[in-house]
Amino acid sequence: MQSFVVGLGRAGAGLHLPVLAKARAREPALLGGEDVVACDPRRTPPDRPGLVTTASIGSAAGGLDPAGTVVHICTPPVERHAVITELAELGFRNMIVEKPLASDADDLARIIRVRRKHRLHIEVVEPWLTSTLTRRLIELTRCGLFGPPKSITIMQNKPRFRRSLAAPGHPTAFDVELPHGVALALRLAGAARVTHAAGADLEVDGQFSARMGGADIGLRHISGVRTEISSDLTCPVRERRITIDFANGSAVGHFAVSDDDDHSQLTVRANGHREHLVLRDDSLTEWMIQAYRRFRAGGEQTRGFNFGAEVVQLLSVAKNICAEPVVPAARTEAGFVAVAHHAG
Repeated sequence: MQSFVVGLGRAGAGLHLPVLAKARAREPALLGGEDVVACDPRRTPPDRPGLVTTASIGSAAGGLDPAGTVVHICTPPVERHAVITELAELGFRNMIVEKPLASDADDLARIIRVRRKHRLHIEVVEPWLTSTLTRRLIELTRCGLFGPPKSITIMQNKPRFRRSLAAPGHPTAFDVELPHGVALALRLAGAARVTHAAGADLEVDGQFSARMGGADIGLRHISGVRTEISSDLTCPVRERRITIDFANGSAVGHFAVSDDDDHSQLTVRANGHREHLVLRDDSLTEWMIQAYRRFRAGGEQTRGFNFGAEVVQLLSVAKNICAEPVVPAARTEAGFVAVAHHAG
């Protein structure tokens, strides 16, 4: 199957293109040997072998077979609906969409209508769901060895000043790292509702970006587990950490913080004993290969789309909570607007 990448920012050029190269090396019969086609009228395309760039989606479409093409949509979330609609009207049906699937619930509803109208097969990028670390955590939650899980804490921190201030492609900090965390929580503990949320502005050296400093969200799962997810985009260090507290032990996992390395780590503590594991974990490449296999298999594929839609719905609730007026005002020194909201 041929690959067509729309959007050559951090996600398209920095992640999808190199991951496609690795996936094609591992599965040449699946991804084929044709050049990758890409377009982004706002950026100078990278000069690399095996890449053909065009000025627009329309100009690329003339040289592609829609039925044999997988489109990677790596544009900002607020542009998802327009890009998906244009591609669908040109005959493309197989699409990989960067997280989050949509910027809010209204955008999601529009994408759902387009998907139904054109019978699209859409896969939402969620590499943590194919992670070796995630698989180990799922085993721990289901084996019962340490009792039932009680709570989950996920931290996704990194400094993101330049990208957030220069040309923010994401509406809020909820759209940057939290889609990964929410999806992971749903996979580990099942369906949930939002219990509270908080957001922060980004301000440094006289520059300001609303709602891009960080975000927190609390979830209560139907299973009874409570999850806290936080993301500080002003943090001086990068960290992607999950802690699961069980009735009789705990597990702490660290996902790879960038594409510089493909290993994760897991530490399990119980009954006075400690076990530490380093895991090979090239999760995005594995996710990409599995997605292409689902495209090749054809047929109705809804699981990935429905899961991505559930993540958007929860994040939309959290954003709406943070948009509500706070009485009395409760902005902290870190810039957070503290909001306690219990839904449902």
